[in-house]
Amino acid sequence: MMDRREALRRFGFGGMGAGLIAHRAVARKHQARRAATSSDDRVVDVVLEGASVFRSEADGQRIEHDVSVRIAGNRIVDVGPGRMAAGDRIDMTGHLLLPGLISGHTHVAAGSPTRGIIESGRSYARPLTLVEEELSNDDLDALTAYNLTELLLSGCTSQVEMSMSVRQAMSYARVARRLGARGWVGGMVPGIGRLFPIWFGSDEDLIGSESATLEEIEANLSVAESLSREGDGLLFGMMTPHAADTQTPATLEAFAQAAARLGTGIHTHLSQGQRETDTVRRRHGVTPTQWLADAGLMDGPFFGAHFTAPDWETDPDILIEQGGVYSTCPSAGGAGGGTQPYPEALAAGLAVNVGIDTHSNDMLENVKLAVLQGQARAALLQEVDPGRLVRAPTVEDAIQGCTEIPARALGHPDLGVIEPGALADLVAVHVSGPLSGSGAPAPEPLNNLLYTNGRFVSWVFVDGRPLVSDGQFAFDLGTIVSAGGRVAQRLWGLLDEEGWF
Repeated sequence: MMDRREALRRFGFGGMGAGLIAHRAVARKHQARRAATSSDDRVVDVVLEGASVFRSEADGQRIEHDVSVRIAGNRIVDVGPGRMAAGDRIDMTGHLLLPGLISGHTHVAAGSPTRGIIESGRSYARPLTLVEEELSNDDLDALTAYNLTELLLSGCTSQVEMSMSVRQAMSYARVARRLGARGWVGGMVPGIGRLFPIWFGSDEDLIGSESATLEEIEANLSVAESLSREGDGLLFGMMTPHAADTQTPATLEAFAQAAARLGTGIHTHLSQGQRETDTVRRRHGVTPTQWLADAGLMDGPFFGAHFTAPDWETDPDILIEQGGVYSTCPSAGGAGGGTQPYPEALAAGLAVNVGIDTHSNDMLENVKLAVLQGQARAALLQEVDPGRLVRAPTVEDAIQGCTEIPARALGHPDLGVIEPGALADLVAVHVSGPLSGSGAPAPEPLNNLLYTNGRFVSWVFVDGRPLVSDGQFAFDLGTIVSAGGRVAQRLWGLLDEEGWF
């Protein structure tokens, strides 16, 4: 059986006792090998054994203990109880093995610079605008790499990514390809450089912006089609309108036509505030959900984030009929930024994903927050309005909501499950040790996730490639952190010069 030290050596990682300098040297060699080939760093034949495994079936989810999962190339080839004779083996005792986690709503490049500086009530608008206005492509890639690394380290193997401009979408694609993430990416339209005067402006401002918005749609379609042509199976282009209240009938039609060409669907903010819902009603006589559906934007995969001000009488039925997914983002406004209608959406029968949004990149932390905030919200709503239709979320809801639910909605049923034939996107979380467990394999390990965060992730595989191995990243983490930190400091310096603080 391959012990952890041997597994680290085999997959190109430094040994646990090798020291930081030796680890970085080995990681750089591994990164160079990855740059030279797209397939040689996949595991050839390895068995992850002794784990508790989350599996989903037609009649619900279940946990199976002491399970072995065999990976060959980029696929799972066998799942069964006990030990398997074939392949090299990695001991996963004490771990919960999950399908790779999928965030249905991210803005990857922009996360870390806003963290810790908006929680006292400052707006995120200016920091996010500076990311677009001031950063070179190299600096933008450094910031994107820092944020995407955090997502991978916390078990988020796939992102439905609304980059804040077409340039940021191109940065995401470059970095995701280098690090080995899986993503559906588009640039937000209107992009962050044009957004705020349109979003908070008059009807005349919106009408006057139409021509430039149509040009942005064409630019995003061009980038999306280039990703499709490259066809690596990891990156896909997607159309990403900002929201219904920043669009005109002509731009919605252009989005619908572009989405039909791509076949990958639409990702947008949906009724993210009462102002949006009221504005669209005033302009068009319907809710944002109704307007987007009528315009054909829900004819394919559809991800709508936040959903804080829908019409609960009409909108859920439309989303259910169209197969849309609501992405609830518990840390959307930063830490303590308020709750979202997760319990109402579950009670209405919606397919719900847990998304990252912007400021936190810890996927497990957001899973935990979604459950705990949702349970508190449900209890409070039932107390103040006993007739309100709510269902308190469980951790099973949250995990299914960032595995099988988004995978099927994206048209990729070979993601989000641990079954023979599925793609080898896997996350192993240590749920049996200090702070997360009790020193022995947990009898109900899904509940132990409520005591974890991203630092409890031990292994991450994407497409059969080990990106995290016994907690160690496959790339030079020190270089990624220092480069990302340098860019964040530059942005903070610019904010300081403006008196923003």
